[in-house]
Amino acid sequence: MEALRAFRQQVYPLFGCRRDARFEALDAVLSAPTLETPAHLSLAPNCHRRWGSLYDALNAGTRDLVRLERLVASYPLEPQTTWFAVDASVWPWCDAETSPDRGYYHHPYRHSHGQPIVAGWNSSWLVQVPLQCSSWTAPLRVRRIIPGENLNLVAAEQICSWLEQAHPSTALPIFTFDAGYEPIQLSQALTDQQVGLLIRLRAGRCFSADPTCQPPTGRPRRHGAKFACDDPTTWPKPTDTWTATDPRYGQVSLRAWANLHAVPQLHPTRGTRQPRPVVRGTVLRLEVERLPRPTKPPQPLWFWWSGPLPPDLAAVWRAYTARFSIEHTFRFFKQTLRWTTPKLRSPAAADRWTWLLLLASVHLRLARDAATDVRLPWQPPLSPERRTPARVRRGFSQVLAFLGTPVGPPKPCGRSPGRPRGKRSLPAMRFPAVKLTP
Repeated sequence: MEALRAFRQQVYPLFGCRRDARFEALDAVLSAPTLETPAHLSLAPNCHRRWGSLYDALNAGTRDLVRLERLVASYPLEPQTTWFAVDASVWPWCDAETSPDRGYYHHPYRHSHGQPIVAGWNSSWLVQVPLQCSSWTAPLRVRRIIPGENLNLVAAEQICSWLEQAHPSTALPIFTFDAGYEPIQLSQALTDQQVGLLIRLRAGRCFSADPTCQPPTGRPRRHGAKFACDDPTTWPKPTDTWTATDPRYGQVSLRAWANLHAVPQLHPTRGTRQPRPVVRGTVLRLEVERLPRPTKPPQPLWFWWSGPLPPDLAAVWRAYTARFSIEHTFRFFKQTLRWTTPKLRSPAAADRWTWLLLLASVHLRLARDAATDVRLPWQPPLSPERRTPARVRRGFSQVLAFLGTPVGPPKPCGRSPGRPRGKRSLPAMRFPAVKLTP
């Protein structure tokens, strides 16, 4: 409880303009019975401001983002781990023609014209994940990606920003990525950082080993024997292997091939007679006997490892299986906290709403043991270590009664005169969604 009270006292000064309304909106997110729109937050018992003030706080409020990121990083997941997941999540906003900075992105559930493509905003998340797959994670960074920005460089920027503020640790932090990220670009962007990168590969990737011999004349060779992930005849003897038995996955086996590199295709100095960079790493192949939920036969997975140290095969596969916790984070933010539900026109207002929910998740994590278990009639009671964030939020209103609030009472400013007679508002400017071409 004291850690939560101290966190609230540090958050309030970092809200600049409209801080009182934003802080009441934060408390309303944690205690309101419904989160259909930001206007519904004004119905919460602890919110003394009306819906106009809440929308004004989202549209015109300010915040010290650097200090907020440093504050959130100072409250890591308990027990603290060195496993992190980076992924992007889309805010679908197909028909919002008056909202700028929208792009076309892949969406697994929504379709447009028969294709899994939607127009909206895309955000990159950096999340600390627990040792076992759980809904309790610690979001550390979130940044909206402007159409045209490189997804890999944005992820590398978030990692470097967190490393500057993180406490020094003896263990090597491991950052896991899905197959949508390019391993070579990430390895180049983070080559000077003491981090381990574990990136999933598609099965058709090809790599090369260093050449074993050079021709007597002509240009020196840079690429040796070919390594194709989908062709076992091109696989040499592994440099490291590991096998164990897991109660959930059965027999788990890992094979590693070190000092492989991809043949670079795109580089910023094409046509300048400069050599293309060669990035070396370790290719891993993971095979399991069964899945926890046998919905389909397990398929082998390929990974790229880049780091200052060789991969610890006994730990890297568990770091990737724990990465699924970020999917629980996205589901909690979208279904319970209604991250993508508000109809906000400005992308800056959407960023303020996103950070408001991120701070709410820190509140719930710190109040995990103090909140009372408020359950529905058909739900069984749960111990504090088994409660989900949605279950803790249901009983958070009782915690707010003991915490208090630094917000002052509202100051009525009288009745608004409204729109002057004879004045008409111009139609809002239209912004087409950005469609990138190769």
